[in-house]
Amino acid sequence: MSDKIDEGGRMAKTNPFQFMQQVRAETAKVTWPTRREVFVTTVMVLVMAALTAVFFFFVDWLIRTGLVTTLGFFN
Repeated sequence: MSDKIDEGGRMAKTNPFQFMQQVRAETAKVTWPTRREVFVTTVMVLVMAALTAVFFFFVDWLIRTGLVTTLGFFN
């Protein structure tokens, strides 16, 4: 893609038709993921989110139990 620069150092404006042609050309260069890759990645994200939720549930429970026990001594 050739970028034209005007005297002010800015990129020259292109008309909408040229812009759409450039967008299509750049989109054709993209390596799109397969359906399987998208599925596997989605499952991995969901599993990691569930594991993170369980981890923080137990951390919260541990802190809460420690605070209740500690504050129970002073009550």
